[in-house]
Amino acid sequence: MIEGIHGNLVAIGVGFIIIGASYGIGKLAASAMDGIARQPEAGDKIQKSMVIAAALIEGIALFGLVICIIIINA
Repeated sequence: MIEGIHGNLVAIGVGFIIIGASYGIGKLAASAMDGIARQPEAGDKIQKSMVIAAALIEGIALFGLVICIIIINA
């Protein structure tokens, strides 16, 4: 019985990780588009910063998913 509850909690954790990463990348993209719309000449710098930040958010999400997989297999 405890294994079933344990698996359900890990599934909820994975869901929170995905929701958090999606929210972060969505907010990042919206802010970048707003910045590019206000200053089109700064588009390259904003785009490069956005890609780096998105990669960091994805890395954190992937790390969280790996931790959840380790927990469920333990």
